Amino acid sequence: MAQQMSAGRRCLRAFPFLNPEGGSDCDVVLLNRWSVRNYHIQRGDIVSVVSPRNPKQKIIKRVIGLEGDFIRTLGYKNRYVRVPDGHFWIEGDHHGHSLDSNSFGPVSVGLLHGRASHIIWPPNRWQQIKPSLPRNRGPLDTEKENE
Repeated sequence: MAQQMSAGRRCLRAFPFLNPEGGSDCDVVLLNRWSVRNYHIQRGDIVSVVSPRNPKQKIIKRVIGLEGDFIRTLGYKNRYVRVPDGHFWIEGDHHGHSLDSNSFGPVSVGLLHGRASHIIWPPNRWQQIKPSLPRNRGPLDTEKENE
């Protein structure tokens, strides 16, 4: 899930959430930078962040946890992590094939670039993107409340 050049345009490719069939075409999403100016995000949001590994690259991931949340990781060096103040936990929807917080840990809110609000291309995929968490992902307290 990274920037990709396609026919002279730059787009954010997100697999599989924004490309559920796994096609090679990339969905073009509308990034709302205004909505994150005060770092207000919620669990389940799809966000664009400056990559902690490569500051020249932006990646698009799902917010799994916010500051203060306890997260059960999927391959990070610690099995459980408390998200520190000023950070959030992001994951790609294709575990094992995603460079995300399970690789580099909690992400500083200062790296937040925008929130994906709509899929605008291709036309057959036009839709608003609503926050949602994958099953069994999210803070440990939230998971217990949902059971």
